[in-house]
Amino acid sequence: MKPGLILGAVVLASAVGCRRDMQDQPKYKPLAVSTFFADGRAARPVPPGAIAVDDVDQKPGPATGMADGDFVTTIPVPVDVNLLNRGRDRYDIYCSPCHGRTGDGRGMVALRGFKIPADLSSDRVRNAPPGYLYAVITDGYGAMPDYSYQLDEHDRWAVVAYIRALELSRGATLQDVPPEVRARLEGQR
Repeated sequence: MKPGLILGAVVLASAVGCRRDMQDQPKYKPLAVSTFFADGRAARPVPPGAIAVDDVDQKPGPATGMADGDFVTTIPVPVDVNLLNRGRDRYDIYCSPCHGRTGDGRGMVALRGFKIPADLSSDRVRNAPPGYLYAVITDGYGAMPDYSYQLDEHDRWAVVAYIRALELSRGATLQDVPPEVRARLEGQR
């Protein structure tokens, strides 16, 4: 019985000894010499035009909301009715659950007891340059997550334009309405 036990122990020990951990696997380290490739290098050269995943985004101002190290002070895309309608659509989907349909910070999320988001008609937000709002939408701020994957560059600028329209509408008076439209509004009273 002892020879069987000894044989079993030897087989078990040899099976455990054959294990190879990841740190012990055959591999080439960066800049090591290799006989596999004709140039003798183990690491392959980076293809021209390749962009690393963790590279800092070097896009121009419209894509970052910044120019020359400062936030842009104007919306760099043409602002028209179509842009505002697109901004309203995207705002209603992504922003209104927290900020509310009018931007007052009383969306459903706040009503359910979560942190109350910024009132988009507050002086702080109204005085912020459009590039800052764009950067907040892109990268997030405080409890607000980033929306760079949900909203492309054009849609983010559309939301910024719509936020500016919301700000104007919250403080608008009848005197701000063009005369031809004002007459029509006054006739409806």
